[in-house]
Amino acid sequence: MSTASAVSSNNIASALIAEMEQEAKVARTCLERIPADKFDWKPHEKSMTFGKLAVHIAEMFNWTAVTLQQPELDFSKFDYKPVEPATTEELVEYLDKSVAEAIDVLRNTTDDVFMENWTMRNGETVYFTLPKVAVMRSFVMNHIVHHRGQLSVYLRLNDIAVPSIYGPSADEGQM
Repeated sequence: MSTASAVSSNNIASALIAEMEQEAKVARTCLERIPADKFDWKPHEKSMTFGKLAVHIAEMFNWTAVTLQQPELDFSKFDYKPVEPATTEELVEYLDKSVAEAIDVLRNTTDDVFMENWTMRNGETVYFTLPKVAVMRSFVMNHIVHHRGQLSVYLRLNDIAVPSIYGPSADEGQM
């Protein structure tokens, strides 16, 4: 029985769990390929390092709880401390933990909660207010996909095989 089918009475969570499991599987494959000695590499002075980008992808799964269990995220009240894995294994473990916690939050969220508004702000500056379901799709899921796309370029520029993401890659051929 898949995790998604275990959710019975809330259709929104079921759909998001299925999507998250798929995206997390691909993210994990990408992160597993990053050697720790490349964590400080970056393609441009304005770019994130390989390690920081990878951690950002892993931590974005944690935004599920922030989105669904709170009415807003106010950066002026947020004390951000990024995880700093020393090894690829620690990075992947962090991703796995983040994904498991996100799926647990989804599994325990009812459809009516997804329809509540959520706001991102920095003090008095409001960046946006959207229903939580839209935040999950755009700010969480699409954001993960966006940065994973960047990560695939980092892999290519370091001559590391790019995994199949939504179909065959030049490195892995048919799925």
